[in-house]
Amino acid sequence: MKFEHLIEINDPLNPLIDALSIKQLWSGLVLRAESPKLFVPHLDECTITERSENGFSRSLRYGELVIDDRVVLEPMRQVRYEVAAQQDISQSSLTMTIETPSADALYVRFQYDDGHDAATDAANSMYDEFRRSAYQESDIDTIRVLRDLAQQGRLDALLN
Repeated sequence: MKFEHLIEINDPLNPLIDALSIKQLWSGLVLRAESPKLFVPHLDECTITERSENGFSRSLRYGELVIDDRVVLEPMRQVRYEVAAQQDISQSSLTMTIETPSADALYVRFQYDDGHDAATDAANSMYDEFRRSAYQESDIDTIRVLRDLAQQGRLDALLN
């Protein structure tokens, strides 16, 4: 399943939405990768196991299930989660890309790839509709949490 959607962060035509700076947005996306328990309530534990200049590796525990992944950072542009095939889990990825089509507009493009071929995607089409919906809701929640953190000044505190 390959799936992508776009979430508008700043809408210059809607004065009721507090605008986020690209730096705040970037800090929030990195915070989501480094401290996912703030964003994923059913996650039991996240341990960063290794850091490099362009990202880090993590181990995520959901009850008995442990998933190891790699987070690749392209500063101020993209956060990419890469899950290698492990146990019953196939290779997959999630990419969050900051887009600025104009000076006032700010978006995040979420791109999912579960690594399955077209035949597997066809067999899983009904299940994949539920996953798409769940992913989209989770991403909307991510942006909601980022807005809450920005309003509390917590994203700006990360910038210092």
